[in-house]
Formats: sequence, structure tokens, C-alpha cells
Amino acid sequence: MRKQIVAGNWKMNMTFPEGINLIQEIINNSTSLKEAQLIISPPYLLLNEAVSLTEETNIGIAAQNCSDHEKGAFTGEISAKMLSSLEMKYVILGHSERRAYFGETDQLINQKIKQCLTNGLQPIVCCGEIMEERENKEHFNVVAKQIKGMFERITAEEFDSIIIAYEPVWAIGTGKTASPDQAQEMHHFIRETIRNSYGSEIANNLSILYGGSCKPSNAKELFSNADVDGGLIGGASLNAKDFIAIAYSF
Repeated sequence: MRKQIVAGNWKMNMTFPEGINLIQEIINNSTSLKEAQLIISPPYLLLNEAVSLTEETNIGIAAQNCSDHEKGAFTGEISAKMLSSLEMKYVILGHSERRAYFGETDQLINQKIKQCLTNGLQPIVCCGEIMEERENKEHFNVVAKQIKGMFERITAEEFDSIIIAYEPVWAIGTGKTASPDQAQEMHHFIRETIRNSYGSEIANNLSILYGGSCKPSNAKELFSNADVDGGLIGGASLNAKDFIAIAYSF
């Protein structure tokens, strides 16, 4: 079912005590929130406590990544099965920073998606173009290629668990934001691309989030678009009041 979602990606921020305080602030400020599903994605060291603290709330917990392997001699990696054992629900995959800094490919992300689905986790799968690709009017082709590679051999039944986040990479941490029209145009393109591969029912139920410098001042205008179902929030998710204000923008 298509949901309105606001997911906070903390990235590599927050010590353990800072993270606990932020989680508690978010819980305290979201008690009357009914419009959107809140998801927070702290660093790994906070995941177990995050699950415990939010157990009696409507807040979901997401890991920021997982391994493409089930288990084995992969020092420093964390598997989908391990994350599932924490009784959490979501994993962010294919973030532009993972692509840029760690060389992740669509094929690698595809393997991670399969690991998540096998272990009952919902992937929040990212796609998006860099500035050069947009300026060269290649952005639709880039995103279509990413979608094709990342979801190869993913069945319609499996796709029902997928959430997509569109990241205009040129708008992440730059202070730039895609205009509401640009966001809607790409979100609509993504939905139609999924419709062509998986049919109308899957496409209509798919939640597509916007991830690119979304903040309280622009969230309402972005979320008012027909194909924008919420946001994958970076910097603003590190401030409880800003994060909750975004969630109240629906």
C-alpha cells in the first residue's frame, strides 16, 4: 500500500548518548503525528537501542546499508540476517554516497536487495543523477538504467516491499534543491518506469521519496506533488523539531 513516509538518514553522525537523546526527542515530538510513517536510520551502534526505544511507537528503524553476502569472512560487514534479528524493518540501499565513495554498482545493490527481501526487510532503494548528467539531459536515461540494474530478477511479489528514494545528487548537501516541478517530473517518470515493468497495481502502491536538501521550508511544496510520497531526509533529520516539522508538511 502506498504510504506517506518521512525517513531520516543520520549518516555517520551522533555518538551513542547523542543518538539516544535524539531518538527520545523525536519520540516526544511525534506523539500526535498521524499523517506520515516516520523512519529513522541511525548508525549501526544505535540500532538495537533504537528498536527498543521505539517499540511502543509508530516509528520504524532502518539500517543505512547491509552486505550483499549472507554470512562469512567479510570483516566489518553486517548482513541482512543480522539486522533482521534485531526485529527492525528497513534498510537504505544504493545511496549516492555508497556509489560515489565505495564504488557500489547497480549489480551489487541488486544483490543487497535480494538479501534484504530474503530476510524480511524492506529496502529503501536510492537512485538519481549527478549535475553533469542533468545538464546533459541524461537524467532520465541514468535513472532508468539504475532501476533496470538494481531490480533485475526482482519479481512483482517481491517488489511490493520496495520503497524508492529519488536523490538528485547535485542537491545533496549543496543547499540546492530540485524545484517541485523537477521533483514531480522525475517521480512520475520513476512510477511510469515501474508501471511498464511491474504493472499499474505495483506502480500505484509504490512509495517514492524525495531525497535532496528537503527541509521544513520546502517540504510542503515538494510533498504536494502527486507522485512525491515523502522524503529521505539528511541534515534536517539530526534536529528533532525540523524532522518532525517535515513530517507534518503533508
